[in-house]
Amino acid sequence: MKHKGKATQAALKLILWALVALLVVTVMGFLAAVVGAFIFSISVGLFAVWVVFSLFCLWFFRDPDARVPADPNVIIAPAHGKVDVIDETTEPEFMGGPCRRVSIFLSVIEVHVQKAPVAGKMVQLKHTRGRFMSALKQDSAAHNENVLIGFESSEKPGEKIAVRLIAGVLARRIIPWIAEGDEVARGERISLIQFGSRVDIYLPLTTEIRVQLGAKVRGGETVIASRT
Repeated sequence: MKHKGKATQAALKLILWALVALLVVTVMGFLAAVVGAFIFSISVGLFAVWVVFSLFCLWFFRDPDARVPADPNVIIAPAHGKVDVIDETTEPEFMGGPCRRVSIFLSVIEVHVQKAPVAGKMVQLKHTRGRFMSALKQDSAAHNENVLIGFESSEKPGEKIAVRLIAGVLARRIIPWIAEGDEVARGERISLIQFGSRVDIYLPLTTEIRVQLGAKVRGGETVIASRT
């Protein structure tokens, strides 16, 4: 009777370990179910965010074809937006002195592809580093990062026209699509600015401005000036 009950003890020991294993597996299964459901819900949420972001990107980077005016004596808007500055200024880098300026503010909801205002040759592309202040400020070109694109018009001999692409608080990327020496057609796509910005166009003093302050313009379509 010396070892009486040891077999039962061994059995009970195995049963106890089996119970412990069962409890561990049960707890792990429960935790896995909870965590799995949590991870699944996060994945669903992230997928929904991705879908919304993708739709926003497709909408924001939309690039409709422009109905370019056929009249060879007009100059067209380089960007979609609202005209909030019409003045005479000095642009020494390309225009070489006094000129007319039309400034267009692009809100975040505007088309952000820019178009060539005239047919001709792109002869200057200058990137100037700067700050990223609000493009709502009409003097933002003096402080903000910008790209100046200079054109020699083929529509009128000796005519020079410049477009300045100005970065803003959200618009941190200016992407020119043309290089110095490229020939462009009027209304041709020339650049992209991401997320709200400003575009200035510099015109000879001899041009006649055809838009008013507050006017909404469409890049590649709206006539902003004519040659006299």
